[in-house]
Amino acid sequence: MSINIFHVIGIILTFLMVAGVGVYSGSRVKNVSDFTTGGGKAGTFMVSGALMGSVISGQATIGTAQLAFSFGMSAWWFTLGIGIGCLILALCYVNPLRKSGSITILQIISKEYGEATEYVGSVLSSIGIFISIISQVIACSALLTSITSFNLWQSALIAILLMSMYVLFGGAWGAGMGGILKMLLVYFSCVIGFVFVMYLSGGFSGLTESLRTVMTGTSLGPLYEIQTDTDVAHRFFSLLARGPFHDIGSCLSLVLGILSTQTYAQAIWSAKSNKAARHGTLITAFLTPPIGVACTLIGLFMRNHYLTTDEIQAMTAAGLSIPEGMKELADTSQVFPVFIINHMPSLLAGFILGTLLLAVVGGGAGLSLGVATILVKDIINKFVTYKNKTTAAVKEILITRLTITLILCMAALMAIILPGSFINDFGFLSMGLRGAVVFIPLTCALFFKNRINHRCILASMILGPFAVLAGRFMNLPFDSLFLGVACCIVCALTGAVVKKLTSNT
Repeated sequence: MSINIFHVIGIILTFLMVAGVGVYSGSRVKNVSDFTTGGGKAGTFMVSGALMGSVISGQATIGTAQLAFSFGMSAWWFTLGIGIGCLILALCYVNPLRKSGSITILQIISKEYGEATEYVGSVLSSIGIFISIISQVIACSALLTSITSFNLWQSALIAILLMSMYVLFGGAWGAGMGGILKMLLVYFSCVIGFVFVMYLSGGFSGLTESLRTVMTGTSLGPLYEIQTDTDVAHRFFSLLARGPFHDIGSCLSLVLGILSTQTYAQAIWSAKSNKAARHGTLITAFLTPPIGVACTLIGLFMRNHYLTTDEIQAMTAAGLSIPEGMKELADTSQVFPVFIINHMPSLLAGFILGTLLLAVVGGGAGLSLGVATILVKDIINKFVTYKNKTTAAVKEILITRLTITLILCMAALMAIILPGSFINDFGFLSMGLRGAVVFIPLTCALFFKNRINHRCILASMILGPFAVLAGRFMNLPFDSLFLGVACCIVCALTGAVVKKLTSNT
C-alpha cells in the first residue's frame, strides 16, 4: 500500500478549503463568548455543523469500519446511538438548556446542588471526554501511518498539531464553520465509498455472498468458530452480535453521552434562537446514522478481502492454511484508509483521505474545546483574578488555548501508550462515563428543581462512574453502564425521599 502524487494533491486541496475556513472563523473571534459559544449568533446549519464536527469523528468513520471488520452490523450502534441521542436532545433538552442562562453543563448542576458538584463533575466529566480525545488521536495516527512513512510518535504529534490548528484560532466559530464543511465532505465521501463497495461487490447480495464464502469456505471461519451460514449471519448481520446487553448498552452510552457532554451543549448555546438550536440538532440526528451504514459496509467489504497480521500469525500457529488471494492488513484500525487507497482512483482517494483526516481532526478539536471550557470556566476561573477587565477576555482566551494544547499533548501520550485497541471501545467507555457523571444530575437540575437532596446528587456523580469502571473489571454479562446508571438512579431516588422528609420536618 502506497500513496502517489495524486493522493497528495487530493489531500492538499481538501486542507486548503479547511485552512480558508479556519482563517475566516478566526477573524470572527472578538471575545470569550465568540470563542466558546460563537457569541450566540449561529443559525441552524452552524449548530448542525458544530455538532457534526464533533460527532462525525474518527470513532464514527474509522472506528465504525474497524468494528464492522470484526463484528459486522453491530458497528452501526455508534452512529445510531448518536442519532437517537441528538433526537432526544432536540425534543427534550434544547429549551431547558438555553433557558438555564449557563455556559457549561456543570454550572447548571452547581446552581441547583452547590459548588462541590461543579468541581467533582468538572474533573470526572473531563476525564470521560478526554478518553474520547485519545480515541481520536489513535484514529488520526492510524490514518497517518497508513498514508505516510511516519511512525506512531510522529503520527501522534502531527495529529495534535492539526487538531490544535483546527480549533485554537476559531474556537466555536472554527468548530461550527469547519463542521459544515466537514459534514458536506464526509457525506460526499461516504456516498462515494458506498457506491464503490456496491460496484466492486456486485451489489449487497454479492457482498453478503462473498462474506459467507470467505467465512464458511476458507480456514478463516474455523479461527472464529464459524461453520455455517447461520453463524455468519449471527456475527456479521445482527445488531446484537456482541450480545444484546453489550450492544444495547453501547447504544445507551452514546445516548447519555450526547445528553451529558459540554461540547454538544456548547453547540446548543451557540444558536441565535431555540428554533435554530432545535432544528440544527434534528438535522444532525437524521444525518448521522446513514454515515454509519456506509462505513459498516466498507468494513464488511474489507473483511472479504483482507487478513490482519495477527490473524495470519494465529492461523499459522493453529496449522491452518492462509486463504488464497487475501491481502495482509497491519491492523484493523487501517481498514477504512486502506480501502480508500487500494480501491479508489488516486485523486478521488486523496480527496477522501483528506476528508477522513478532517473528520478525525475536527472530532478531537471539538472535544478538546469542550474539556478546556469546562476546566477554565468551572475550575480555573474560580482561582484566577483578572485585575484589568479590558484585558480579561484576552487572557481567558489565552488560558483556554493553552489548556487545549495541554489536553491534546496528554492525549497524544496516552495514544502512544495504548495503541491497537478498538477505537470505538474508547468511544463507548467515554460516553458511558460522561453519562454516569452528568446525566442524572443534569436532568434533575433541569426538570426536578428543589426536589432532590444535594448530597445524594453528589454521591451519584461519584458512585456512577466508579460503578462503570468497576464493572469493566468484573466480567459482567451486561454493559457496566447499566450498573452505573442504576447507582445514579438509586442515589437520586434516595435524594428525593430525603428532600421530602426534611421539607416536612
